[in-house]
Amino acid sequence: MRNMKLPVWLSALFLACLIDIPVASAQARHTALSVGAHRIDVEVAASEDERHLGLMYRSNLPADQGMIFVYPVDVQKMCMWMRNTLIPLSVAFIDREGRILNIEDMTQLTENRHCSAKPARYALEMNQGWFRERGLKPGVIVEGLQSLPRGSR
Repeated sequence: MRNMKLPVWLSALFLACLIDIPVASAQARHTALSVGAHRIDVEVAASEDERHLGLMYRSNLPADQGMIFVYPVDVQKMCMWMRNTLIPLSVAFIDREGRILNIEDMTQLTENRHCSAKPARYALEMNQGWFRERGLKPGVIVEGLQSLPRGSR
C-alpha cells in the first residue's frame, strides 16, 4: 500500500508542473516612488512577461501599493486592459520625464482599452480612486523612475 502512494504523489506533482497558472513571483522587484507628496511601494513590471501578467489573478492590493509598468521606449499610444484582473484599478500614464499624462479608472474582468493621451514610457496601476482621493491629476511628477530597470521586450 505504501508503494502506491508514491506514484500517485509523483503523478500529482507532474500534473501540477504541466498546468500553466500565472502567479506573482515571490522574487518580484519592488521599489519606492513618490507621486506628489505621497510615497508608494510598487512592484516593477519591466519585462514583456511581467507586463503581460501585471496584476492579474490577485484578489487585493494593499493601500499605497501598486505596479509600475516600464516600457523600453516611449509607446505612441499605450493601452491597458483588465483581462483576468480581479480588482478595480486606476492607471496613470506617465511620460519619460515622469509627468502624469492622464489617469483612467478601469473595471475588473473587462477587456476595455484605456489608453494614454500622448506617448508614454510608464503606466502606474493603483487601487481604483487612489489618485482622485489624493487630489493627483495630470501634470503631477512621479519621482524615483530613474532607479527603475530599463524595460525589455
